[in-house]
Amino acid sequence: MADDTLMSIGELARLAGVTVKTVRFWSDQGLVPPADRTPAGYRRYGPEALMRLGLVSTLRDLGVGLATIRKILGHQATISEVAGAHAAALEVHIRALRLHQAVLNAVASRGTATSEEIQLMHKLAQLSAAERRQLINQFIDDTFTGLDLGPDFLPVIRGAMMPDLPDQPTPAQINAWVELAGLVQDPDFRASLRRAWAAHARVRAEIPAGLGQEDYQAMATLLGDRVAAATAAGITPGSLQAQPVADDLVAAYARFLGRASTPEFRAWLLDLLRSTTDRRHERYWQLLAIINGSPPPPNVIAAEEWLITALGSD
Repeated sequence: MADDTLMSIGELARLAGVTVKTVRFWSDQGLVPPADRTPAGYRRYGPEALMRLGLVSTLRDLGVGLATIRKILGHQATISEVAGAHAAALEVHIRALRLHQAVLNAVASRGTATSEEIQLMHKLAQLSAAERRQLINQFIDDTFTGLDLGPDFLPVIRGAMMPDLPDQPTPAQINAWVELAGLVQDPDFRASLRRAWAAHARVRAEIPAGLGQEDYQAMATLLGDRVAAATAAGITPGSLQAQPVADDLVAAYARFLGRASTPEFRAWLLDLLRSTTDRRHERYWQLLAIINGSPPPPNVIAAEEWLITALGSD
């Protein structure tokens, strides 16, 4: 090759739009070797060096490592193979960036947050789907195992209580997941939920056969509607005006459970409501609905609290 067809390192760098330092480094790495050297030892590059330099520069801009680039240039790997693998890696990185963005937006939406809260949010948000499922499954096992709720209860409750945080969560979903994860790790919440379902287990044998989810929903709707009407009429649960409403509701519960509306049943119902009513239970389902993008559950705790107060004021 004639000497006048070769370029100095400075000329090559100028044509490629990179610095001399970059060309020298990649040349030392064997990615863009010189075609010759001058008697003084200066590097000289041929036209093919410009093409190699352009390829190396493009691959580096895409984040491809030097070892991989060396394989491509040595024909040990095709650009198509590398592009496919790198695209998959970038997708993982993009999902992580989106998750970090959602955490930052969630922090911003809170207005104020301590460094500990931010660290916790970041840690919980970074859990994989499998790790999130493991956390909830452990919570369900610790809370419900050993209760006499039937052989199908645990599989059903696992499906019903399992959050499914999307790959691109909103700040509201991040906030909801962090709060829910905190709830399931709270021993007092677990104990409260276990007490509630233990109470359900005790009365399970007394519930008439054939009652389904629609029946329970109808009873919850009746309770909510009657309490809402009483509240709208200005009837407080501790007042005398609340007693006829409470009487009607006790009678409705008795019919629902196939029991007689007696003073003993009234006391039994009050004890049951006290042992099963906890706003945190309802909060779990509200948070789950936010995370899973499903309709919010009906609010029945406030109505149950109204009836508890009314019955306790007899």
